[in-house]
Amino acid sequence: MRKLFTSTFIALTGILFIAAHSQSSKSSQPSIDSTIIAKMQQSGMVGLGAAIIIDKKLAWKNGYGFANKEQGTPFTTSTIMNIASVSKTVTGACLMKAVEQGKVSLDENINSYLPFKIINPNFPQEIITLRQLATHTSGLTDRYPFYTDSTYYNGKDSPEALGDFLKNYFVKGGKHYSKENFLAHKPGTYRDYSNIGAALAGYIVELRTGKKLNTYSKQNLFEPLGMHNTSWFLKETNLAKHAALYDKKNDIVAQIPLYGCTTYPDGGVRTTVDDLTSFFICLLNNGNYNGKQVLKESLVKEMLQFQFTEKDKPENVDPAKLNSGLFWATKMGGKRIGHNGSDPGVRTFMLSDLDRHIAVILFVNTSLEEKDEDKFFEIYNILYNYGLTLAKGKAE
Repeated sequence: MRKLFTSTFIALTGILFIAAHSQSSKSSQPSIDSTIIAKMQQSGMVGLGAAIIIDKKLAWKNGYGFANKEQGTPFTTSTIMNIASVSKTVTGACLMKAVEQGKVSLDENINSYLPFKIINPNFPQEIITLRQLATHTSGLTDRYPFYTDSTYYNGKDSPEALGDFLKNYFVKGGKHYSKENFLAHKPGTYRDYSNIGAALAGYIVELRTGKKLNTYSKQNLFEPLGMHNTSWFLKETNLAKHAALYDKKNDIVAQIPLYGCTTYPDGGVRTTVDDLTSFFICLLNNGNYNGKQVLKESLVKEMLQFQFTEKDKPENVDPAKLNSGLFWATKMGGKRIGHNGSDPGVRTFMLSDLDRHIAVILFVNTSLEEKDEDKFFEIYNILYNYGLTLAKGKAE
């Protein structure tokens, strides 16, 4: 199998270059195209889409390789793909829209909104807030391997309702309940990345707005931003435009099934590079897109601003190296802001430098082994540096 894949991939390299070059609009493109294609070939990535935003405007976009290798379908910036945890930024934007509409408060006890009570058995008197959920300081944690073994459904959307799952997970006596679902740290004092916490925040938005997250986000974000190829569930997605997903292990790349997830607010969005670019520009521009105020400026600033200071921070966080907005965080040693995503067959980046000068969106429909994670960051850095070059050219 290893030899078969290697020879096939090398044979397709010329096709990869032609597909990428045909989408390029600048005469300088072959340099970055050939660099990215070489990195893809070395790593085994099947398909890739990317965009570069300079000063809140789209400056460059391109696709490489295959959305479906077996069918020879090229990966373009209009290819649909699930974006894993970058979805949390959409959940965050929905949360802030609900704040704008007076449906929720960031610092209210979440039990004021829920039809069941969530109590950390280690700190039964302490309240949990939406702000804590959005900064991963709630004390609610993903229990592994249960989370990955029990929330993904190959070939279909989850048959288990989000609210039922959360009740069973957090309420004593529920079929998913365990004391291990809670940290031995008081809410607000310790940062622990929590997918389940994000799912809970999305569920509260649904309860308080009276609309499922897919409907609420479509009305308040996707339609105003022209994100016509963005959805949450397989049943509402144009699967003919959806990328196939691939996983590389032991030098063998294999296609894996599409899947749905019970805790969809933490990673269920399916979108395109083109659509996500509009969303990212809106956030970077304080909620304004093409002259339309999609989200209230003050609330977007609240979403993006750093929540931790030296005097007020979780005990395990150095704000200079890691800080957090609301479902929005610093990355790469505090030098970038935004979100990354990782799921089976998926690796995504939606990151900007801290002054919002250069921003990069990157989709890859291939998951690699942990030892090869740096390959994704190498391509991200190639794109970021190319953005610097483009920005310099514009300035000159």
